[in-house]
Amino acid sequence: MYLAQRMGRLLATEIRRELAVRQGRTAREAAGRQRAQAVRQGLEDLGPFWIKIGQMLATRPDLMPQTVLDELEVLHDRIEPEPFASFEPVLVGDLGADWREQFKDIETDRPLGAASLAQTYRAVMPDGQDAVVKIQRPGTRKVVTADMAVLRRLARTISKRAPKFSALVDVEAMLNVIFDAMEPELDFTLEAKNMERARACAEEFEHLSIPEVILATEHVLVQSLAPGRSIRDAKPEEFSEDERLAIGQDLMAFMYKGFFNDRFFHADPHPGNIFVEPGKGATIIDWGMTGRMDRSLSSTILLLFFQMANNDGAAVASTWISLGHPTAWAQPLAFEDDMANFVPKIASASLDELNFGVSLTAILQFSTKRGIRVNPAIAILGKAFGNVEGAVRCLCPDIVITDVLEDEIQEIIFGLVRDLLSEKQYACNTLEMMHAAPTLMRKTQGLLDSLTNNEFTLRTVERKDPQTVLAEAAAARSRNRRRALLAATAFVLWKLRSNKATLPQPLIPLYTPCRWGLRPAGPR
Repeated sequence: MYLAQRMGRLLATEIRRELAVRQGRTAREAAGRQRAQAVRQGLEDLGPFWIKIGQMLATRPDLMPQTVLDELEVLHDRIEPEPFASFEPVLVGDLGADWREQFKDIETDRPLGAASLAQTYRAVMPDGQDAVVKIQRPGTRKVVTADMAVLRRLARTISKRAPKFSALVDVEAMLNVIFDAMEPELDFTLEAKNMERARACAEEFEHLSIPEVILATEHVLVQSLAPGRSIRDAKPEEFSEDERLAIGQDLMAFMYKGFFNDRFFHADPHPGNIFVEPGKGATIIDWGMTGRMDRSLSSTILLLFFQMANNDGAAVASTWISLGHPTAWAQPLAFEDDMANFVPKIASASLDELNFGVSLTAILQFSTKRGIRVNPAIAILGKAFGNVEGAVRCLCPDIVITDVLEDEIQEIIFGLVRDLLSEKQYACNTLEMMHAAPTLMRKTQGLLDSLTNNEFTLRTVERKDPQTVLAEAAAARSRNRRRALLAATAFVLWKLRSNKATLPQPLIPLYTPCRWGLRPAGPR
């Protein structure tokens, strides 16, 4: 009921605003800013789930005008805090009536932060350790579950009433991405597991750390306090040049490793979620929203990056189409022309100006315009790229981001090869061949019998739309290139597995022969 009332008020205000523009009483540019502010305020008023919807929409520049995107970005940081009294019942429910005895001190007068689903407070543990207490807003799960049900009904309505839009933007898939991402924020034990996994991934990076989980319940998370301040407020002059560059390189390398090897990454690494302190490196906080990718998507994104750097617009177009599904009215040739014009601008830019996150979202805009639907996870990935690149530039604007990738590429590529040569993958490939062999043998025998008995016939099918044929052919070429590249790499390494001395010198300390091929010799 409240949602309908709020939407009704927004609609009435928008009608008045549009009349004012047409009557010349308000400039259209000013009206656009007012509209964006009204959307942002409306999402904040509707509650935490809708704030998350706004944050997701902020990753889709292909759907939202820039004025709205600018306002939606504000949803990350400017949430009005509530009094501690409204959060104390949550502590009592999860930690017991004597919850205060579990802390030496807790500062309840002023929260450290106020997010859409929780507030955080500074505390001191009985052993003197500085900590942060994260408390979920009361009744959050009930409200979010009800809002999810409303949005699911809305998504089904859109699918029925706007089939053309639904063919281009899979609203239900977008919602599923949001719902999956929000689960750890509705159950802090899941966020704690994310943090433990992230700590394991960050162990090899000297200048990075993840807060330690001290206590976790469904609605309360106690973790060690991140030293320093937000990277956006850091003073570069307080750090030595070597330390600044080392922190920036480790942050970028950690994200690249998450994207392409671990396939698990922080989905919202904006500057407010990265703290830095001279002599203590960087600490990445707030692991409630993470991203995950499968192997195919991860390797395809890596291929896309190198095609962009190699100034190959046609290859970028082909690979991008393979990530999604062209609609019936798609224009793959026009999209290829778009990439032919866009990619050279990236390739000709100086390395320190290249921003892969912004480039991904720009390609997303082109593809939507040309009727090509892509996996909604691409938008989150592009946003994560853009956020971490922006955060790194706060501390070390002179860092060359692609140099970091070049330094890490050997680890990334051979991480992919290790996957291909792993016992698990070997077993998977063997089972796939065993499963396919009987069917293949039957079909082959049937074909031979038909030829022998002069019963072979050629069946024709209805001709497909030329644009669809082109799109499918482009996608097939991209898949074949990727498979050939990985197969060739795996074959070369397999041939070299028993002769360590013939490996290129940089690879000798990384890999040693083993039963199934090559394995890591030890930590980095």
